[in-house]
Amino acid sequence: QLQAFGGGLVQAGGSLRLSCAPSGRPFALYGVGWFRQAPGKEREFVAAIKWRDATKYYVDSVKGRFTISRDAAKETVYLQMNNLKPEDTAVYYCGADRFTRGGRMSLNPGVYDSWGQGTLVTVSS
Repeated sequence: QLQAFGGGLVQAGGSLRLSCAPSGRPFALYGVGWFRQAPGKEREFVAAIKWRDATKYYVDSVKGRFTISRDAAKETVYLQMNNLKPEDTAVYYCGADRFTRGGRMSLNPGVYDSWGQGTLVTVSS
């Protein structure tokens, strides 16, 4: 499984950095996606990164504020979140795309697995 951590309470305009790493033995994957789920809402795509070449993808609402990156040596993916807004409040999860063989990474959470416990991000106004 992939475990997400680094969440917390922050004021609007603040920053947090989330981390995502395998909890057990590492496994081969096409990429890693960050998703978030607010109370009463469906899990939504936030950002993704291809493992091989670090191609990045973002949902429009976080472009220019969030940055996804990966450290291959540490087998860890990061999500740097700047200029946080109250609407960013959610539980953030990372998932693995293990089976895609080419093309863009998917925005569909059903393509990902190995979800672990998420990490709660709360942004106060």
